[in-house]
Amino acid sequence: MEMQKHLPEVNMDKLRIVLDTKERYMSGDLSLDDARAILREKVKTLRPYEIALAEQELKTFEEDECRKEDIQQMMQLFQDVMDTSRPDLPPDHPIMCYIRENDAMRELLKQVEELAQYPVIKNQWLALYDELHKYRLHLSRKQNQLYSILEKKGFDRPTTTMWLLDDFIRDEISDARRLIEQDKDEEFIKMQKMIVEDVLDLMQKEETVLYPTSLAMIRPNEFEEMKAGDREIGYAWIRVGKAKKEQEEPTPTSGTAMTAGFAGELAALLGKYFSAGGTDPNGLLDVAQGQMTLEQINLVYKHLPVDLSYVDESEIVRFYSDTDHRVFPRSKNVIGRDVKNCHPRTSVHLVEEIIEKFRNGEEDEVDFWINKPGLFIYITYVAVRDEQGRFRGVLEMMQDCTRIRSLEGSRTLLSWDKSNKAADKHNRADQEGSAYASPSHSAPHQEAPHPQESHHHHAEEEDDDDNYVSCSCMKKPANAPAEEPEEEPVTEISEYNGDTRLKHLLDVYPWLKAELPQINPAFKMLSSPLARIMIPRATISMMSERSGMPIPELIAAIQARIAAHKE
Repeated sequence: MEMQKHLPEVNMDKLRIVLDTKERYMSGDLSLDDARAILREKVKTLRPYEIALAEQELKTFEEDECRKEDIQQMMQLFQDVMDTSRPDLPPDHPIMCYIRENDAMRELLKQVEELAQYPVIKNQWLALYDELHKYRLHLSRKQNQLYSILEKKGFDRPTTTMWLLDDFIRDEISDARRLIEQDKDEEFIKMQKMIVEDVLDLMQKEETVLYPTSLAMIRPNEFEEMKAGDREIGYAWIRVGKAKKEQEEPTPTSGTAMTAGFAGELAALLGKYFSAGGTDPNGLLDVAQGQMTLEQINLVYKHLPVDLSYVDESEIVRFYSDTDHRVFPRSKNVIGRDVKNCHPRTSVHLVEEIIEKFRNGEEDEVDFWINKPGLFIYITYVAVRDEQGRFRGVLEMMQDCTRIRSLEGSRTLLSWDKSNKAADKHNRADQEGSAYASPSHSAPHQEAPHPQESHHHHAEEEDDDDNYVSCSCMKKPANAPAEEPEEEPVTEISEYNGDTRLKHLLDVYPWLKAELPQINPAFKMLSSPLARIMIPRATISMMSERSGMPIPELIAAIQARIAAHKE
């Protein structure tokens, strides 16, 4: 009971009564009055963290429980025994920052409700959704900062349940934004009531249990340490001043002062390797090729055009480069965490598969990419091995390649114009006479050969730029089986069961692909580029697992669509 060690003394027998009463009430076995009477008589008083402890220690894990939990029912049930007042905290306290952001979000949701009553004016909605988009910072800080420290103290329910609800709401807002951009006004307006209800529900769950429990478990000095990581990720709609510690610290001067933050921590770890001895940041380190000071090493990492992260052979996050252009947020609280706990549960199986294939030597590299209008993000994972070939971890490299993909022609003359147009013009005019031109410019243009197509593995589409949308494992083993020949299309399906293949369904009913997302939103991935990988492999059983729909229910929904289409 790791979590209990970080809380005041708790009567676990009382919590068993709380949990039993709550579940009997939620299931309809107890009326509200009867349930309240039991709590008043046998429980008397209840702290929010006691509910969290009961859920953590006494309840079986259910993946989607946070989304299913009816917070209003719970508030009604506990209103006589639980204090739900707002904490009195300084405005820059990490928990108060979350609450202040919730207040700002509630004001935006009022605007959503107000605008939804009138005919759609696209620019008004786009401006409002630009503001709603900032909610991601609130969620990212919570996932990377708050969840991580609670998890280390044994309270991992937020990581395993609330993270799914966070991502669900983030995706809802993104999906609605796409609808208004595509001028699907009617569908867009229908979503607004649901978005308002879901966000309000999430915020109340945060403020009723998550934040009070955090205040009970996390020490004041730990909250102070969180502030730097919080500012690194950023805030939604609120302004937060510098931490007291930063205000007191003198500004480092170049050359002599120890670099703050990551560089300072790295200096302590690597001090014993300085050629000059001691922990002088200006001392030279013997690196693989050459010698560099710690300051120089950190400057190189900070200015790399790619983001780097390193997970060691024990699957612990050990390092990330703190570039100003970082594609996705990172927080120093991920350092020392199990990498599986740095991802929502829906993508953990991919993380495990990558590490396992790297560890056993089956694969050496895997890449993902996010390809959207005006955006192309490329991500590569590489197996790190020592000179003896032993697995030593995983290196992630990530880069925004949007501009790179847009480049055309050649640029061999100096130009500060990033549009590429000016350089192209000069190159065409001056190519032959330029003293800086490569000798190869006089050779006929030859198209680069296409790389051999890589072996694809199944990966799940998360229709958002915070998740990777394609995966291909490189360096195919020499003994890998040959690709299976393409099947003949199926013309009839006589029986539906868990083994029925999606490909066969779509062979017979090609129109069904467009209607599956109406059965369950999880199937919207079938309209993504990843569909060509997933469809040949997917069965109704796999679809059931992905969507959460029982197999009989899913089969009945599909058959109903087919019957309706035939009429």
